Amino acid sequence: MYLANLHRAAVAGSFSLLSRRVLLCHRAGMAVSVQLQPSSKCLFDEPVQVRVGGLSPLQQVTMKASLTDEKGQGFHSLAFYRADGQGELDLCQSPSLGGHYTGTEPMGLFWSLSPRTPFTRLVKRDVATSPLSVHIEVFDGHGTLEQLPEQPLAVAVNERWFMKEGVTRIPVREGRVRGVLFVPPGNGPFPGVIDVNTIHGGLVEYRASLLANHGFTTLALAYRHYEDLPRDVLNFDLGYFEEAVNILRQHPKVKGPGVGAMGISKGADLVLSMATFLPDVVAAVVINGCITSAVFGLYFKNKLVSTGLGYTVNRMQITDSGVADISETMNEVNKDSMIPIENAEGTILFIVGEGDRNWKSKYYADEAIKRLKEHGKDNFELLSYPRAGHYLEPPFFPFCYASYHAVLGMHTRWGGNAKAHSFAQEDLWPKVQAFLQKVLNK
Repeated sequence: MYLANLHRAAVAGSFSLLSRRVLLCHRAGMAVSVQLQPSSKCLFDEPVQVRVGGLSPLQQVTMKASLTDEKGQGFHSLAFYRADGQGELDLCQSPSLGGHYTGTEPMGLFWSLSPRTPFTRLVKRDVATSPLSVHIEVFDGHGTLEQLPEQPLAVAVNERWFMKEGVTRIPVREGRVRGVLFVPPGNGPFPGVIDVNTIHGGLVEYRASLLANHGFTTLALAYRHYEDLPRDVLNFDLGYFEEAVNILRQHPKVKGPGVGAMGISKGADLVLSMATFLPDVVAAVVINGCITSAVFGLYFKNKLVSTGLGYTVNRMQITDSGVADISETMNEVNKDSMIPIENAEGTILFIVGEGDRNWKSKYYADEAIKRLKEHGKDNFELLSYPRAGHYLEPPFFPFCYASYHAVLGMHTRWGGNAKAHSFAQEDLWPKVQAFLQKVLNK
């Protein structure tokens, strides 16, 4: 009898233990969920609210985000959190306790995405047919990537698209001009903008497509190493950009008479030159640009209008991580080499990352504004961001510490602090749109 009772107690205990394990498994594996609000699908420059439910009160968890780009390169981020007393977690209210960032950062999992292959920059090429899909996972406990359990407690996928329904993508191959035009849905006409990217070459469409979502007919303009455009150049011809301006102005979905132009890095000094020499460019957004034609000279109507500002390689420094710091390599600017921006009749918005290590963007913007004031001009605005780096992208693009430099042929440092840089990207984007709307709708 004693042995029988002992056996029954043991069996009952086993079932009780099994029941607790099943309950825990149910709570951890089935009841835990990740909610993305307002939707799991959104435009890339839109924020999402990430919430987790079904956790134990005050449970410690690791939140992980990951994506794979079009070339198969992986990016990941993680942060440590603790659920509230009801077993819920809201990234808009709960602070990260460690990981890739700390503090209350609703979109921290997105802007802190880091490449698995060092010095890889996230670039979206196909903006029309596929999103960037960010997988968000919840793991029990706090741990590094190598320490995380094999199975997450819950998973959600955020599809981040670059074209909203109704935006039209039109390849442009007219005369010498190569690019892609994005036209917003509706009758229009809309403000017209030309988007000029970096010296890396090819055609980059993501910023132009995102602008079109906000009501701008936008031309993503290639100017080097794309289709039949030259790969290697000594000087650029501003006449090419004039042709692009005329094509955009003549489009029936563009509200005239003037258009805007927006550029970053080398694209920024090209936009500054467009605003100076092309009267139909009445709004210019200059992001971390130079005040001369950097590296390459610039011709217009067979006349050299800006000499190429060179650089001295032996001033380059190699950081402990093995990348080049080239911030001191550019040669000194003299007044004769500066773009004569005092001739610009339109309005210029200078955007500066004060932590830029590609070149001295803050100094260049200050000198440009000084020159404008010396000529009695006040046709400028300035957005300057402490600790932001060179590659100021649309919101929620991951911070890029260093990547390949097309001119130098090596990995270089872009500067900036991840959190400050990401704040700048989110802050400047609506201000750029407001500036373009204000100037182009006069």
